[in-house]
Amino acid sequence: MEHILSMKNITKKFPGVLALNEVSFSINAGEVFSIIGSNGAGKSTLMKVLSGAYPANTYTGNIYINGNEVKFLTPADAENAGIAMIYQEISLMLDLSIAENIFMGNIPRHKGTIIDSKKMHSMASGLLEQVGLNLNTKTMVRTLSTSQQQMLSIAKAMAKNPKILVLDEPTSTLTETEANYLFSVIEKLKSIGVSCIYISHKLDEVFALSDHIMVMRDGRAQGIIEKKDIEPNKIIRMMIGQVYNYFKRSKVNIDESLDVFEIRNFSVKHPYTPGENILNNINLHVKKGEILGLVGLVGSGRSELVTSIFGYKNKATGEIFIEGKKASIKNPLDAKRYGLGLLTEDRKINGFIALMDIKENITLPNLKMVSSGGVINNEKERSSTQHYKDLLSIKANSVFTNLSTLSGGNQQKVVIGKWLMSRPKVLFLDEPTRGIDVGAKFEIYKLIEDLAYEGMSVVIISSEWEELMNLCDRFVVIAKGKIAATLNRNETDEIKINHLIAGL
Repeated sequence: MEHILSMKNITKKFPGVLALNEVSFSINAGEVFSIIGSNGAGKSTLMKVLSGAYPANTYTGNIYINGNEVKFLTPADAENAGIAMIYQEISLMLDLSIAENIFMGNIPRHKGTIIDSKKMHSMASGLLEQVGLNLNTKTMVRTLSTSQQQMLSIAKAMAKNPKILVLDEPTSTLTETEANYLFSVIEKLKSIGVSCIYISHKLDEVFALSDHIMVMRDGRAQGIIEKKDIEPNKIIRMMIGQVYNYFKRSKVNIDESLDVFEIRNFSVKHPYTPGENILNNINLHVKKGEILGLVGLVGSGRSELVTSIFGYKNKATGEIFIEGKKASIKNPLDAKRYGLGLLTEDRKINGFIALMDIKENITLPNLKMVSSGGVINNEKERSSTQHYKDLLSIKANSVFTNLSTLSGGNQQKVVIGKWLMSRPKVLFLDEPTRGIDVGAKFEIYKLIEDLAYEGMSVVIISSEWEELMNLCDRFVVIAKGKIAATLNRNETDEIKINHLIAGL
């Protein structure tokens, strides 16, 4: 049988990073082919190659549609070949109608000039029916819920009569009922010969839907499994690989008598879906000197939990206690006053200011410590930041070096330095080593261990199992908006945690 799509020996490089390494797979007409793997495995990069977002001259390897080689230089080339993409980040024109969004760039017209409004709305109604939306096609998209927008994105893709539909985390914003309807839509598409490439961290969905599953890790395809051969433990092991102990905690100093930080009945509003919570009734605590790992899938609410605790972005209800006393945190300044620090997930967006130097970035949230009467003491600022440059082994000529010229690892150290200067009781670290080299990772691991040993409480969110398994004293597993389990270091392993977060 001729494959509808084949990607052979796809290799994609970025400066200093081999993102895809000789990846090959083929799919048949009318099947669901799932691609799974941890963050950074290469799934999205592979799909950007397929969609033409990375042009043919930026990678090596070959793509074949129905046995014929194709070269996509733009996303439009891929669409014309019958490939439709539905990205995790919804991209619709909010102030246009449903029908206008569906046919954007391909609006029906009378004799090539005048818009055929009647035909456009009639065709849009038929597409909405296919995805289970009972809406007026003249409705402005801004008024739709996030889940309705997700289903609208699928209807928009179907308007192009695709042969291959790529769905990237399509149920991340859907309720269980909506997700089940989406699965029925996928089954209908299969029955008419449309192939689906399905990308998801929710393994229960993948196992139920897939005809074949390709596991990716570190830019490589680890294997392709048929539906009849699915074994959850085997697949999870393929995803995470061997957990290497290149860093191992050597010292622990936890004060079991003192909960430095605690939240009770903490619920966080969903960032995109009005009237829904992404987390419900979360209860957890952290001891003095403890390193706690927050574990969950992308979109499980881990980042939303720590940012809402910090009084940033996400609205929440519940109680926060610092050293046994109830705290009222309405904004990040309150959080800082109570002794909390937060290293955010994306350092480039809200972690540092690239055109400022090391000295300015470290002291920016700590200006009162280096000023008097509203005037900065330049020498005190320089000497204070020199201390943290030395402490963290920040590789730069001086504290006057702009952050834009530093490596990712050294930029991360500067962000850590600004929080160390504020002397927090609890430091939240969201993906603290994402995008930095192994040597810098080791230095940050050692720093985290030292901070905990000296009495600081640390909460880590990470998608790297080595990081979590080798650093944390205890784990809180978040799944489906709740705490699925709380596990001590000596009573778990990565297989058990993956089962919990995947809802298996």
